[in-house]
Amino acid sequence: MINIKEYSLSELRNIKVHGRTTGYLSPLTLFWTGSGIEINVKASELWVELEADYQDHEPWIALNINGVNVSRQMVTRGRKWICIFRGMNIELTKNIRILKETQALNEDPKSRLQIHGLKCDGDFLPVEDRPYKIEFIGDSITSGEGALGAKDEDDWIMMWFSAVNNYTYMVAEAIDADYRILSQSGWGVYSSYDNNPAKKLPDYYEKVCGTLNGEMNKSLGAHEDYDFSLWQPDFVVVNLGTNDEGAFNNPEWKDELTGKIYKQRKNADGSYNSEDLKNFEDAVTRFLYKLRRYNPNAYIIWAFGMLGDGLLPAIVRAVEDYRLQTDDNKVFVLALPLMTEETVGARYHPGIRSHEQAAKVLVGFIKNLIRYQVPKQSVPGTVPGTELNVQ
Repeated sequence: MINIKEYSLSELRNIKVHGRTTGYLSPLTLFWTGSGIEINVKASELWVELEADYQDHEPWIALNINGVNVSRQMVTRGRKWICIFRGMNIELTKNIRILKETQALNEDPKSRLQIHGLKCDGDFLPVEDRPYKIEFIGDSITSGEGALGAKDEDDWIMMWFSAVNNYTYMVAEAIDADYRILSQSGWGVYSSYDNNPAKKLPDYYEKVCGTLNGEMNKSLGAHEDYDFSLWQPDFVVVNLGTNDEGAFNNPEWKDELTGKIYKQRKNADGSYNSEDLKNFEDAVTRFLYKLRRYNPNAYIIWAFGMLGDGLLPAIVRAVEDYRLQTDDNKVFVLALPLMTEETVGARYHPGIRSHEQAAKVLVGFIKNLIRYQVPKQSVPGTVPGTELNVQ
């Protein structure tokens, strides 16, 4: 007869938490894309106790066993036990990752996903840290929006989001890195795609998950200051600017409280308004200062171009300005392969093939950084397929 024992997360020492969160383990709140837990377990059967709530958009999870993503599923409202596996060889150690597939939902203040505990008929073993740590910062692309689903799918639903069919997961696996994601669909560096200046990720970087709204998220610790000393990345990859580019092509946004109107403008000939373009570049430079303040030793890579590269020259100028001002030789720009009709996914976002192409370029670049340790003679940027300029 199988003897299954229940554990709260706070009882378990051999557990690794992925993603920014608070120090609370009973329950553990999963805020961001790709957040979750990792365990090594010798058991024939394993269950996880999850609790979810939402107004409109349910969370999804991915289940990874021994490095293979074996399933994904919607988590409906309520508190329930979900079986991860059963009938496996109790003598063999299994590496298990339970990851949140969906992003932090600024649009749904009731959205919540928590892990209360685990139960199994065996033992939990230590989980070693991987050699590197990577932090990814981005928008819908980094949230994996459209990575799953047919090209014709256009509903904005959580089914089409994926944390594992995603360049972030692919890069981390190839580099053998632990990783974290901060990403919000529609958000930018200076404004959102619809010109809303409040929806820019740099403003919330210091918080655990400050982009979330509502008293519930505040009570769960989303608005607390994040302790950067707990997890220092070796690499910070920023993939922002796509929605800022969209703002130049979309209607103005009006603040209903103040009546003020915001709009990133284009000139009559279709070029970017120089004043508004400068505002974007200054926002990029300010964010680099902030990233360096909290990540003093990380290589910072601004990777851009999967869903349009119109602002790439502006990003290059902003990064060069920052480097000139600081003599910081560990900041780079990397052009990513543009999505095509062959690599498009759902909601006209990058599909799996597009994510694979972006991951390949990023992996090559990061491996060069690891190999050469980025000497000061290196150029501040590169493009897909080029070698790092080492002297």
